[in-house]
Amino acid sequence: MAKVKNITVALQGGGAHGAFTWGVLDRLLEEKGLTITGISGTSAGAMNGAVLTDGFEKGGANLAKEKLHDFWRAMSDTGSFSPFQSDLFNNSWAGWSPMAIWMDTVSRFASPYQFNPFNINPLKRVLEETIDYDCLRNCKSIRLYISATNVRTNRLRVFTSKEMSPDVLLASACLPELHQAVEIGGEAYWDGGFMGNPTLEPLLHNCHSSDVIIIQLNPTERDSIPQTANEIAERQREITLNSSLMREIRNIAYITRAVEQGDMAAPKYSRIYLHQISAQEVTRKLNGASKFDTSWPFLTGLRDQGREHADAWLSKNKRHLAKKTTLPLKEWEDYLDY
Repeated sequence: MAKVKNITVALQGGGAHGAFTWGVLDRLLEEKGLTITGISGTSAGAMNGAVLTDGFEKGGANLAKEKLHDFWRAMSDTGSFSPFQSDLFNNSWAGWSPMAIWMDTVSRFASPYQFNPFNINPLKRVLEETIDYDCLRNCKSIRLYISATNVRTNRLRVFTSKEMSPDVLLASACLPELHQAVEIGGEAYWDGGFMGNPTLEPLLHNCHSSDVIIIQLNPTERDSIPQTANEIAERQREITLNSSLMREIRNIAYITRAVEQGDMAAPKYSRIYLHQISAQEVTRKLNGASKFDTSWPFLTGLRDQGREHADAWLSKNKRHLAKKTTLPLKEWEDYLDY
């Protein structure tokens, strides 16, 4: 019998683009000989991670797959009247409806404390109804880490399994231009992507695995210079939401290289192997507002793309787990130009 390989996964945020991550996780859960022992997630990545952990703790991989499907179905049903509609299959953006234009305009001139004084968020009900938080708080099979940004201190806050609640997940996904800050323990939190999207450190030090698979949603590179106001705003978000991950991987790359060359005696780092399943070739073709498109064909299309990318990655790289890093560290070391 083949030895079971433990892996951890780091899940980026990206709104509805998180359905790509759903597909990746769906495929990884099917793979014989792999077990997920730790998850670090931000925003949509946090929700995917929480749903998977809940299902896996109760019924293994099959229930985890079922719970992920049910969660995204609930997301689609809740947002069935969303003004944002995309055309994934033609790799294009289907355009802005009048309602979408109105929402975008309002968010530029009024805060959520003004246009949503009662702090109504349909996502909260979905999170309350689809996830068993008692199960998460007592989970033994997977260690869960959720990132949020402390508004007052400008510091990253990493919530552990024992602290899980709907508010923790809402905090991790709180876009300040759309939602009021989420208060937990007397502190206010915004989207974790500002400081850790996702953070890798808890997986490196606290989980029983030498392999971290990063599922990246936000494009690192663009072929053209953004020129419209919306394109510029979206590129600013992409740069911001990738910056913390790029710095963290760069630091790990330097340490890994130093260990390999014998310049640093740090055994705990010598067993860290980084891998990546990227959605960039998919998300580069989509307008940023598609992150709010919860139509079922769009979500399942992204899921299918995620499954295909995970399948291709497994075929090429599964044999390298616990043996070597498949992420091209040199590229991340050289991301500074000077």
